Amino acid sequence: MRASPIPPLVLASASPRRLDLLRQVGLEPAIIDPADIDETPGTGELPRAYALRMARAKLAVVRERHAGALVLAADSVVVCGRRILPKTEEEAEARDCLARLSGRRHRVLGGVAAAGPDGRVRTRLVETIVRFKRLEAAEIDAYLATGEWQGKAGGYAIQGRAAAFVAFLSGSYSNVVGLPLFETVALLKVALP
Repeated sequence: MRASPIPPLVLASASPRRLDLLRQVGLEPAIIDPADIDETPGTGELPRAYALRMARAKLAVVRERHAGALVLAADSVVVCGRRILPKTEEEAEARDCLARLSGRRHRVLGGVAAAGPDGRVRTRLVETIVRFKRLEAAEIDAYLATGEWQGKAGGYAIQGRAAAFVAFLSGSYSNVVGLPLFETVALLKVALP
């Protein structure tokens, strides 16, 4: 009896970090097809529900374009208290995020969704706890000058210079970078025929 052929992997993300992380574990997407969706949190939407909704929504859009493929989608959400921090586009927004995170513990939620050729959607939610040291104004200014914060949830990239801000981390480091690898690989294995 012959095993079913492995369908092509489609990554529903334009994030170079997610692509790098997949390559780190030997996975090379055949297609990169980002989903363009509205990422505005719903009124009163809780962070865990939001992270999973975003991953599922991205998956749904891309899955329609690639029937028979193995599709992977993910979303990273930085949460301070119960507040979902934005993917920062403006420097003032990033400054506000860093000021909120300074000296505090926060959560990074990674919503991951995958669907194989059978169309069944499988999801995982991964939570990582991160605590920043107390940041001085000069440290925030210097970080903002790097531009690493642009388009990043919570206004920082842990794999860059913001690594110097991290006093404590509990959970998946790769989740904070953009994709929880252990859980993603397990999810993809289950989604295969």
